[in-house]
Amino acid sequence: MVGNQLCRKKPRVLCLHGFRTSSEILKKMMGKWPDSILGNFDFDFLDGPYPATGKSDVESIYDPPYYEWYQVNEIECVHFEECIAYIDDYMIKHGPFDGLLGFSQGGMLASVIPQLQREGSAFTKVPKIKFVIIISGFALRELKSGPPKMLANVYSVPIDCPSIHLIGEKDFLKERSYKLMEKFVIPFLVHHSGGHTVPRLDEKGMETMNKFMDKIQMIPQELQSGLGLKSAL
Repeated sequence: MVGNQLCRKKPRVLCLHGFRTSSEILKKMMGKWPDSILGNFDFDFLDGPYPATGKSDVESIYDPPYYEWYQVNEIECVHFEECIAYIDDYMIKHGPFDGLLGFSQGGMLASVIPQLQREGSAFTKVPKIKFVIIISGFALRELKSGPPKMLANVYSVPIDCPSIHLIGEKDFLKERSYKLMEKFVIPFLVHHSGGHTVPRLDEKGMETMNKFMDKIQMIPQELQSGLGLKSAL
């Protein structure tokens, strides 16, 4: 890693879990990453605003409670604006945050927050997000009623925010994950052999992650310590 890293404060990262899982589950999933990665960030994990309203796909693996950020069907996306307001409020009260990490549904949210911030439609009272880490993320699919109003133009301009995308060969959302990655100006890619999960990082994945972390350190910024805020890993 870059030589001056020890002299700098760790980037604070807000972590957003997947649909009908939880912050605790995402924390456990990320625990398979080595300390050489986890130790370079100050992670804060947030639960979604709504208790799960149906069966969770991880019930046989992880204990409840489970949460969701929003619901989507073929016609519409429900509670999206409320979800954004919830995250915005948390970032105001518990920030500042330098970056975002999102898994699955949380990855979708992490991808649009920099654009909503750029447009001035949300996150205007918090510092600019400097990077995103997206694991099995996706762009919201086309709906009969159209996208939520806040997302009408969110992908009209390439996302000028350094990003790293972890995409599994066996992930059922693989194609949508690649489509999302293409919307970023400076994407890094970690392709792994697994499915819809937080993968272990092999030698090549570690190399890419280290390059991404070097990129982050090159961004002009004044990282803040966030005294009194939890570091969850």
